[in-house]
Amino acid sequence: MIMLQNLFRTGSRARPGQTLYELAVRQARDPGFYTRLGVADRIDARFELYTLHVLLLVMRLRDEGERGAEIGQDLFDTYVSALDNALRELGVGDISVGKKMRKLGEAMYGRMKAWETPLRDNDPVALSEGLARNVYESEESAAGAALASYALGSRARLAAQTFDAVVAGPDWAEVGA
Repeated sequence: MIMLQNLFRTGSRARPGQTLYELAVRQARDPGFYTRLGVADRIDARFELYTLHVLLLVMRLRDEGERGAEIGQDLFDTYVSALDNALRELGVGDISVGKKMRKLGEAMYGRMKAWETPLRDNDPVALSEGLARNVYESEESAAGAALASYALGSRARLAAQTFDAVVAGPDWAEVGA
């Protein structure tokens, strides 16, 4: 009986990952990233900011154990689904979507892997280098310093929030220079 109920469910219940994804995207679209921190207003730079914000949330959620890991996985899955939908809306054909998603997935995983250690270690130099390379397309680590400061500040503020508070509304650092 339960299987039949699940089969015919409309899916109208809000998933925590969907809500958190929307909050991450809203924060990543803050005009300060583009006006004060000099992030280029291009689709690839927005992808980098979305990835950074999703990573910050996933890391914080995983710090809560199994319950947080489940919501973090839901957030990650929502992000991947949103990327797939965005490709389709951009007119990428069904045959090409798989290849492009694989390439995006590799890029996203690479960024998350590269940024997670400096975020966990509170290492602004290593984080600046990775952000400069990926967000600003620069080999000068100073290019990513302000964004690294923001990311580390956000990591600290998220860590200071209770789990329920993070799920209800993440406390991001101020976007400043």
